[in-house]
Amino acid sequence: MKTDIHTTAPRRSDATGPHFGVSPGAAAADPAIIDAATATRGLMIRVFEDNLFQLFAQGRISGTVHTCIGQELSAIVVADELRPEDWLFSNHRCHGHYLARTGDVRGLLAEIIGLDSGLCGGRGGSQHICRGRFLSNGIQGGSVPIAAGCAALLKNDAAHDFLAVAMIGDGTLGEGIVYETLNIAAKWHLPLLVVVENNGYAQSTSSRETLAGQIEDRFQAFGIPFFAGDIWNEPALRAETGKAFAHVRSTRGPAALCIDCFRLRAHSKGDDFRDRAEIAEFERRDPLNQFLAVHPQAGAIRSQCEATLDEIQTELLEEPQNAPVMPISNAQPRSAPLAWSNLAAAPASGRVIERIREGLRQLLATDERVLVLGEDVEDPYGGAFKATKGLSEVFPGRVRNTPISEAAITGLGVGMAVAGFRPIVEIMFGDFLTLAADQLINHASKFQFMYNGQVSVPLIVRTPMGGKRGYGATHSQSLEKHFLGVPGLCVVALTALIDPVELYKALHNDATEPTLVVENKLLYGASLRASARDGRIWQRTAEALPTLRLPATRPDLTMVCYGAMVEECEAAAELLFRSHEIAVEIVAPTQLYPLDILPISQSVLASRRLLVVEEGQGFAGFGSETIAQCSEALGDLPVRFGRVFASPHPIPCARRLEQHSLPGLDALVQQARRMCDVQQARRMCDQ
Repeated sequence: MKTDIHTTAPRRSDATGPHFGVSPGAAAADPAIIDAATATRGLMIRVFEDNLFQLFAQGRISGTVHTCIGQELSAIVVADELRPEDWLFSNHRCHGHYLARTGDVRGLLAEIIGLDSGLCGGRGGSQHICRGRFLSNGIQGGSVPIAAGCAALLKNDAAHDFLAVAMIGDGTLGEGIVYETLNIAAKWHLPLLVVVENNGYAQSTSSRETLAGQIEDRFQAFGIPFFAGDIWNEPALRAETGKAFAHVRSTRGPAALCIDCFRLRAHSKGDDFRDRAEIAEFERRDPLNQFLAVHPQAGAIRSQCEATLDEIQTELLEEPQNAPVMPISNAQPRSAPLAWSNLAAAPASGRVIERIREGLRQLLATDERVLVLGEDVEDPYGGAFKATKGLSEVFPGRVRNTPISEAAITGLGVGMAVAGFRPIVEIMFGDFLTLAADQLINHASKFQFMYNGQVSVPLIVRTPMGGKRGYGATHSQSLEKHFLGVPGLCVVALTALIDPVELYKALHNDATEPTLVVENKLLYGASLRASARDGRIWQRTAEALPTLRLPATRPDLTMVCYGAMVEECEAAAELLFRSHEIAVEIVAPTQLYPLDILPISQSVLASRRLLVVEEGQGFAGFGSETIAQCSEALGDLPVRFGRVFASPHPIPCARRLEQHSLPGLDALVQQARRMCDVQQARRMCDQ
């Protein structure tokens, strides 16, 4: 049964697209001529876009250029409803949206040319631009949950009716994250307006081939009101756009606006395989072409736009380009000399999971910007491993259940962080990070650098990892290696040696970039401690995210590990010394990326043997990178390297099979003995 939430706007037919019902060459009624002020703005955008093709042909710009020629009126009508405090999130075809809102021809052209004076210093180029509350990114649909995150915070401002707008194309309706976000926007009643520029093509493929059903029904399935218009009837389009904005502002809930339009040029630069007769028909109907054909001042207006652009471009092309500056990045070299100090005594009581909960509680209590999102994090459940138990009762509305939508949850967190809050997102199992990878890799981690420092994303994503609890192949993996080496994304691993209260406080106080925190499931029930099984006291470096060391006076072997593998390495070190007189020094970084290699390489300098232990897969893993960096740091020094890691197959459920698959005490001891067998080492060298 259809919902009764709708407008009088025309429905989109099952054959979705603006060209359906208009046969090429048919006698379609000419629209009313747009006014001179609107045409002037539209022609400035078109002249700008036309000029990009010339610059590309001249070799002045590189990469891709997605122009909006033919869709200018859509951008203008939406921009005219925006207020300075509203957020606007655009996509790869963003130039018209930006120029319609800001009029900043110089800044955008400088960015696309690649100049230091560009919006993002040349780092973003054509698709990735930022100014104030305007952001664009080239990943289809990826900005929709980010816009929803900003909308969630705008909703808390009861004194104003600001909103967030997400601009998408009809092709983006094939992306699952859009529907994850629509569900949340509807259930949370967020002031989010999704604008669909329906030009009938997803890159080069007609929407006839890719979109089933009606665009309207996709939104109304979530109870989201739907408004629609087209660029060939400007008065009606402005009326529908005004209604859509008014609905979101007055109800503080979501809406959708579909604008039928037609892209007159190729998806990007060239290779346009669409029917030429169809394009010609829409060129005839195009509002700007209609204006140019009949308005007495049209030629003069276009000439003035061209002269303005020529003047700006001439100045920009003569602008000197400075030498590249140091990038904004979390991968910075060590800033202080390496020094070790003994770990302080652990808290008198408290398991790791309880200290995580206490750390979250303290952050929520001391900073109202802190929010906790995740699946089943509210009471009475309190999270799959009870890390948030009791918090939603103390901080109602700030610890919030979400749907099972890992990508959208993470995207909401990104948007909240961009808007100035400090969200903490829980992903119920680390295995599910694969669903959120795009938001971490192509959005959160890139924004600060890509937008030249205009945006920071202080987002914390925490998740349980690891096996040995019988959860099987899809709930027991250690997938952190897939996020190591992503510039702008810090990856941290908990141990039972550093109080999570201290760690989460440090992340909250210091981070401007997103952080992924790996919490090994076996640690949740462990108690914090400062000493090892054999009585030795652990040491730490001075950083807030320290490297840990279990020192040996004259080490025969350096073991590097993290997370729950620290316990296994301690047991192996004790056995190796007691039964085989092999002295082991253990080094355990808290921050896996960026990795501080100095504490590791200095230990290896003394032992001349390095064994890296990780619970995940070995190929292209943490161990490989650690050995490579250590080898580079030590130069020609002869060192024996070894690794211990999981078997190369999915993790089975049965305990005996799982134990055989994952690294444990026996594997560590055997590998350490092989590496410390002098005779065997000599035989290997002789061979």
